[in-house]
Amino acid sequence: MKLYKNKFKIDSARLKDWDYSTPWWYYVTICTKNMRCWFGEINKGRMILNDLGTIVEQLWRGMPKHYPAVELDYNVIMPNHLHGIIILKYVETGHAPSLQVKQPTLGNVIGSFKSAISKWAHKNNYKNFEWQPRFYDHIIRNENDLRRIRTYIQNNPLKWELDEYYR
Repeated sequence: MKLYKNKFKIDSARLKDWDYSTPWWYYVTICTKNMRCWFGEINKGRMILNDLGTIVEQLWRGMPKHYPAVELDYNVIMPNHLHGIIILKYVETGHAPSLQVKQPTLGNVIGSFKSAISKWAHKNNYKNFEWQPRFYDHIIRNENDLRRIRTYIQNNPLKWELDEYYR
């Protein structure tokens, strides 16, 4: 930890020498504050989304519309968190300065997503909804890593009571 203006600042959990705008495959976990269950419930190994969970799903799937550099792979929304694979692609910009598109970072994408959910929640009877301030990411290294993560995402609702985020 570093001391900054008499306040503690937590060091970044991001990989130090990695540029998070690099086109790559990223696995993310985004949690609600205090692991409060906001998005629905698990029933017989299936996630049943409530209204907020449905909005989370819609906005997650809509991410590529807002970020042309984003493609989505497997994901699952759980009662108090979500797991997903985000693929940042290279964006062809053309040569004219007016056509230049800034490559988003993973943090830009997740921050925008979390903000959109929070705005919707606060306007729609989820006034106390909050995200955990950060998110977990993992840079997917190879096909075996991808296969393992996809399997984990797919089976997450079946193993809810064993999940570290179970409340």
